[in-house]
Amino acid sequence: MRRKTWLGMIVFFASWFAVTLDAAGSTTSFTPLEGMQIHACRAASSLLIYRGEGFQKAHLARMESDLSALSAALLQAKGADPELLANHQTLIATLRQGAGFGRNEEDMPWGWPLELSKALRDFLTSVRAQQGANAEAELPAKVEYLAVQYLSRAYIGSFETAREQPDTYLGQDERMLVPAIDEQLERLDPQRNPAIAKLKTRWEFLRVALVDMNSGNNSFNSASGRPFAPIMVDRHTRSLSDQWMALTP
Repeated sequence: MRRKTWLGMIVFFASWFAVTLDAAGSTTSFTPLEGMQIHACRAASSLLIYRGEGFQKAHLARMESDLSALSAALLQAKGADPELLANHQTLIATLRQGAGFGRNEEDMPWGWPLELSKALRDFLTSVRAQQGANAEAELPAKVEYLAVQYLSRAYIGSFETAREQPDTYLGQDERMLVPAIDEQLERLDPQRNPAIAKLKTRWEFLRVALVDMNSGNNSFNSASGRPFAPIMVDRHTRSLSDQWMALTP
């Protein structure tokens, strides 16, 4: 009996180790600059869920994990300029400040959501400035950025996009980003990689919620009138971006 238990443990840890290696290797085709955009958006989403879902310690821990992944990607980036480094510190400080406000709505200064939007936008702008013109791999960052907008509307109010950058994803909401993502996914051939079919299926499910965001309306109601579903959007967004990063280039 003890032998079976030991063998079971070996199989379990071997499987876990394989999955861990696969997850670690899934981002190797992405540059640190591309990864930073994803982890920055994820950290913002984790904070919004932490505040919006009852200040659960697991959500705060996830935010810190996202920030650690962001810092690790920054360390891997060669020649990060002073502006990028400064904006990274501002983003971290802003997120942790948001986590420190009390539970009541009046505990959070009315102008802080704008500070959060600005801190994330400024950091992402600095990253893209170093990345250059090639933005083909930005699909997961676009999806994660849309998720931040969705969670913001669900929990604290609208997210202010970079209006001075209408030609980049930073200045766009679901009205432009969803069609852009549709077009980018349409170019992927599921016959060459079966994982693409799963990715497209998840996107079709996720996009139903994202197009319902109703960013052009200041009432903070969804276009359909249905309640927002931030937990579902967050979960499927992370899964989709993980799937995308795992695709072999």
